[in-house]
Amino acid sequence: MDPAFDAYQLSEEHTALREAVRDLATKEIAPHAAEVDEEGRYPIEAQNALTKAGFHAVIIPEEYGGEGADELAGCIVIEEVARACASSSLIPAVNGLGMTPILLSASHELKKQVLPSIAAGDAMISYALSEREAGSDAASMKTRARRDGDDWVLNGTKCWITNAGVSTWYTVMAVTDPEKKANGISAFVVHKDDPGFVVGSKERKLGINGSPTREIHFENCRIPGDRIIGAEGTGFKTALATLDHTRPTIGAQAVGIAQGALDVAISYVKERRQFGRAIAEFQGLQFMLADMAMRVEAARQLVYVATSRAERGEPNLGFISSAAKTFASDTAMSVTTDAVQLLGGAGYTKDFPVERMMRDAKITQIYEGTNQIQRMVMARALLK
Repeated sequence: MDPAFDAYQLSEEHTALREAVRDLATKEIAPHAAEVDEEGRYPIEAQNALTKAGFHAVIIPEEYGGEGADELAGCIVIEEVARACASSSLIPAVNGLGMTPILLSASHELKKQVLPSIAAGDAMISYALSEREAGSDAASMKTRARRDGDDWVLNGTKCWITNAGVSTWYTVMAVTDPEKKANGISAFVVHKDDPGFVVGSKERKLGINGSPTREIHFENCRIPGDRIIGAEGTGFKTALATLDHTRPTIGAQAVGIAQGALDVAISYVKERRQFGRAIAEFQGLQFMLADMAMRVEAARQLVYVATSRAERGEPNLGFISSAAKTFASDTAMSVTTDAVQLLGGAGYTKDFPVERMMRDAKITQIYEGTNQIQRMVMARALLK
């Protein structure tokens, strides 16, 4: 055996990052998680703590004022925050999602215009792709952008926008040439103070109640001409490339939720006594815990492989990114459901966090592409 063999382990830096984020999440985020969920309020404590520690947007390159961390580090941050509070994990996750089109395709000048304010914690950024009638079929979007002199004017509505109303910046996909269909979609950056930008009311949701989800409206919304991301007509390609990089972050969120539920379940069964002994001694429950932990670890490894391949810029990321997101989110749903079962009646109450984790886990199977769509993506990759 070679103790120095490091081909398949986290670096010391990644391990230290995990420990630091877990410590912060345990002390400064977890104590507010139940209240944030119950009241449906934004987790400002989490935002302040993450920003102060530099964990709110770690993948911004150093040249734009960021930490310059890799995508694996970004996933570790999301995972550890989600272990404590899924709503709070959407602060680094959605910053990452909103920034990725800019990092992948924007000009240096646009990056300098947008990224430093996010790195400094003065602004957040959201991602606007979906519409009511263009969810899984995103290419059928109706939001339009037309040139008007040196500016662009946007009209339309985007829905399911995470952290809308909190974010300052929004990456927006809009049709610039309807005749070209998917090749006629362009990407833009919109600021909350741009004239004609309107934020809608909050959605009433099953879970992630601390993270506001709203529609955003563009009513002759005028933005400067230099806020287009990449060349005209490349927006949909940028959107798909973005999802190849960010779907593993949803997998990381799912792994964190599942790990949090598993930790609670293990602690509970060791303390809960029935028939004169701890219920952890019953083999049937031991088998449940073993299966839960096995799935969580398998999901974690798949997420880390997917995001590491994305960081290296490997081609054909569609299969592995979709697989990581799908397996991890299905795992989160099954593990949190089993955690509620292991706690019995207590698990069904809000005295314990597993019912919240079960509700929060569901969305990971839906957003950034439903798991049914992910299976289509995987199948197409296999059948090419």
